[in-house]
Amino acid sequence: MNVDFYLYASLAGYLPEEARAEKKTIVSVPSGATARDLLKRFAVPEKEAKLVFVNGVRKNLDAVVSDGDRVGVFPPVGGG
Repeated sequence: MNVDFYLYASLAGYLPEEARAEKKTIVSVPSGATARDLLKRFAVPEKEAKLVFVNGVRKNLDAVVSDGDRVGVFPPVGGG
């Protein structure tokens, strides 16, 4: 099954170089794969993943993804 995997802001650097401009890549994953599995596949440290969304709904890293899902991950955001 395939999912659209988005890494935003500073996390985009973990994507393959050809995917960085769009901040997304299409990933083939086995049934039962989780958002955490996607992070591991791209060597994104879990502490860098502050917000995880699956199809626009906030989820945790143990959320199981399905074929056609859109998974977006945001880093912690600072500001003042």
